[in-house]
Amino acid sequence: MSYDYIKDGAEIYRQSFATIAAEADLDKVPEGLRAVAVRMIHASGQVDLLDDLAWSEGLAPAATTALQQGAPILCDSRMVASGIIRSRLPRDNHILCLLGDPRLYDLAARLGTTKTAAAVELWRPHLAGAVVAIGNAPTALFHLLEIVEEDPELAPAAVLGIPVGFIGAAESKRALADNTLGLDYLVVHGRRGGSAVTVAAVNALCGTDGRTG
Repeated sequence: MSYDYIKDGAEIYRQSFATIAAEADLDKVPEGLRAVAVRMIHASGQVDLLDDLAWSEGLAPAATTALQQGAPILCDSRMVASGIIRSRLPRDNHILCLLGDPRLYDLAARLGTTKTAAAVELWRPHLAGAVVAIGNAPTALFHLLEIVEEDPELAPAAVLGIPVGFIGAAESKRALADNTLGLDYLVVHGRRGGSAVTVAAVNALCGTDGRTG
């Protein structure tokens, strides 16, 4: 059986971003975040992602400045960490995911939480001024907020809080968006999110590709 489909990668790319430009109301998004929004839509295949996208006014400049100054990127999952394009990082920024740390089992039991949230506890030495990318675990986002509330000097420069799921995802993103800690943030409200969308946002903020469709 033969199927009629586009086989040219460049043409697929072109048509994909032309579709986003035609169907997404990008006027909703400030100019400094449009490339980020486009990449997130492309990663999800959902132009209505814009309806749930929310951000603080300082998110884009805070994140890009931190990255250009060499801030680390702290990731809640290996999927997020592995999707970041290292060769395009502005300062060869360190990418940190601690899910393989042998301390996690005991630490999670002691804290009464998930291993992913316990990994956030281990971020403390790296957290101040970092860029945080959370794409999977609401417990990680909640615990990040708890840590910064406890010690405001550990505040990261920017938080991409985009966990996916049915339990706690919407609530954790609402807590981030409503934070009174001065955290600059990017969220996708509701249950949607995940590694691919989060990585797309990180890569766009790193300037991995100037084309926005």
